[in-house]
Amino acid sequence: MLGALRGDRAHVVRMVIGLVLLVAATVAAAAAVLSLTDASDATAATVVVFAGSAVTLGFAAAPLVTGATDPLDPRRFGVLGLSPRPLAAVLAAAGILSVPSLVLIVLSACAGALWVERGASPVLAALSSVLGAVTCILLARVSMAVASLALRERRSRELTGVFLVALLVVVVPVGVFLASLEWRGQVPVQLVEAVGVLAVTPLGAAWALAAGAAGASALTPVVAVGTVVVLGIVWFALVHRLLNTTERPVAVRERGGLGWFAVAPGTPGGAIAARSLVYWLRDRRYLVNIVVVPIAALLTVVPLVVAGVPVEYVALLPAPLIALMLGWMPHNDLAYDSTAVWMHIASAVRGASDRVGRLVPILLIGIPMLAVAVPVAIAFHGRWSMLPALVGVCAALFLAGLGLSSISSALAPYAVSGPGDSPFQQPQRTSSGVMAQSLVLLGAIAASSPALWWGWLALTRDVSYASASLWAGIAAGVVVLVIGIAIGSAVFQRRGSRLMEFAESS
Repeated sequence: MLGALRGDRAHVVRMVIGLVLLVAATVAAAAAVLSLTDASDATAATVVVFAGSAVTLGFAAAPLVTGATDPLDPRRFGVLGLSPRPLAAVLAAAGILSVPSLVLIVLSACAGALWVERGASPVLAALSSVLGAVTCILLARVSMAVASLALRERRSRELTGVFLVALLVVVVPVGVFLASLEWRGQVPVQLVEAVGVLAVTPLGAAWALAAGAAGASALTPVVAVGTVVVLGIVWFALVHRLLNTTERPVAVRERGGLGWFAVAPGTPGGAIAARSLVYWLRDRRYLVNIVVVPIAALLTVVPLVVAGVPVEYVALLPAPLIALMLGWMPHNDLAYDSTAVWMHIASAVRGASDRVGRLVPILLIGIPMLAVAVPVAIAFHGRWSMLPALVGVCAALFLAGLGLSSISSALAPYAVSGPGDSPFQQPQRTSSGVMAQSLVLLGAIAASSPALWWGWLALTRDVSYASASLWAGIAAGVVVLVIGIAIGSAVFQRRGSRLMEFAESS
């Protein structure tokens, strides 16, 4: 830690300024926590549990996103001939000696002092602080070990982008949820309910342990202790694995142009997924479709608002339309390959590898897009109790559309604009193209009808139907997706010669 202050003058100045700012931020955060002594139980529990959950998530995600080299990588100690168990215990304890961990210990101690001041048992408050800090430190150790074991040789800007998108899926809905709440001098009921949910998850259980009725439940102690036990077991297993695994040379950094192929698994499905990602993110024919989807969904709102439909109802429409169009987009994905499809057929790629690999790009694009669209729609609607219903409807439309598209793209491909052509220049199509488009759209809506029906009942009658809509939508979407991939795989393998004829003639 002192070695970080060595170097040229500019480096030392930057480090000193950073440390001063960090100390100031830590003092401010500690003062903010201690100032909650006069707040209500709900307010104190909300702040501590939410902040603790966010910090815990940060300790888990930061090593994966940043790809920082771990100075305490167990493989560095392999030359000493130490047995895995003592080494794992010592390295876990040494994880305390870092700047983030020391800041965490200070803030967790402040949280414990807060609960003692509010009448909680000193033992329970200390246990809550210790478990929260230990959970974060072990999560950081486990994440660094996973990154060192599985991701180091695949580290690239593409992989970092995937992790950032995954964080976006979590952060944006939470931000929209918090921004839409009306405080009016007290903690909103929705936020109190969210704290209750976090209190029984590994992220927030330790921090809610001393919160009493305001945040903890009967499962909170079990989850808090169980999380530390499980993380400890995983850490010991990872240390054993690292000490018995030879580190592969990081050759990917020295070779340019691999991109997504360096990130995807070395399997036929992984190669197809990487190639599809390159097309989806660089081919303007795909890019135009991605841009058009949210615009088209928003344009449908305008005539409804002009016609006098209440805004709270219209706000729920764009998200399902986006899900439907995203699920429909790959229904002719094979045609966009043009003659490149010969690689799949000539190498005897299994149909399942082709079907699954082609769905990876739309999943990586569609899930973040829906993760933003759904909470924004609920925020405009105003009733967060409708969130499960909207999630169920969108999941059904999206996943069912992907399953049916997996069949359509192999069974009835039709001509599209060629590589390099304008996406608005479309060749003449036969009726089979219109039929394929219609069947995928109508089939996705039909498969989603149970979720749509229960969602309508939740909107117009009793909000308790929202849970039924959620589970019905997820179940229907997953079932249609699995069946669609299976049927599409069989069709792809049987129609290989015809697909080549189509590619050569279109």
